[in-house]
Amino acid sequence: MTLMLDLSQARVGVIGGSGLYAMPGLENVKEIAVETPFGDPSDVVRIGRLRGMEIVFLARHGRHHTLLPREVPYAANLWAMRQLGVRWLISVSAVGSLRDHLRPRDMVVPNQFIDRTNQRPQTFFGQGCVAHVSLADPTCSILNERLADAAEAAIPTGHHVHRDGTYLCMEGPAFSTRAESELYRSWGCSVIGMTNHTEARLAREAEIAYSSLSMVTDFDCWHPDHDNVSVELVIGNLKANAQATEPILSRLLEHLHLERPISPAHTALADALITPKNAVPVETRKRLDLLTTPYWGRFNEI
Repeated sequence: MTLMLDLSQARVGVIGGSGLYAMPGLENVKEIAVETPFGDPSDVVRIGRLRGMEIVFLARHGRHHTLLPREVPYAANLWAMRQLGVRWLISVSAVGSLRDHLRPRDMVVPNQFIDRTNQRPQTFFGQGCVAHVSLADPTCSILNERLADAAEAAIPTGHHVHRDGTYLCMEGPAFSTRAESELYRSWGCSVIGMTNHTEARLAREAEIAYSSLSMVTDFDCWHPDHDNVSVELVIGNLKANAQATEPILSRLLEHLHLERPISPAHTALADALITPKNAVPVETRKRLDLLTTPYWGRFNEI
């Protein structure tokens, strides 16, 4: 199915992880409590302007970091982003490195995920409506490239941006055992975190282009020459990395303001909806209307 997309009024979303609970540099900020069919998001969302574009910011774990990774209301968070017109989403996250060349305070823009979680929402669909989106390439390559370019131009001297890599998403909240860390290294994984794969899956169903700015804070527990990961180590390095967030996003938004790229993610549902619309229960049709309107038309209950 071919759709004519108008992204001229679309917004950019930013989800801030550990250590990033507000978006520096936002102007004309207003806070909105968003209601979704999947409950409340992690916190109120903040909407403001940066470099000529509207930004929707949300603190993944709440502004006071009160939510465990498995407690984050992922479906509500991603639905709220789509409901507010977000079509490009940047996740800023703390990760552990599983490779010697990925050093603390480096940044990685991963292009693949392995999911090891078991208590997360996996889809907006169900309850009489089936959709199967493609996740072969779970992040947006176009947005990844622009994000990495912006990061390379703004990252502090002495640190590096690494393009591509595999993010291992673990359940948490405890960090890895040494055996687990070595297992993930044997799989070829690059970094380890607790949140991004779940977001990427739901972003794809919401037809949002998704990219992760993964900030390396530690070497997990596998490296013989470095201390095991601890909260103090993570937060200290993340605060140092977080200072680069505003210049990186500012540079990225300058480019997005001039050219708003259309991603394959923006039409991910075009060939994914399996259930005929007339067979979908009324309440499910109403709940999914935000996502299915481009393909099924707006639902009008008779």
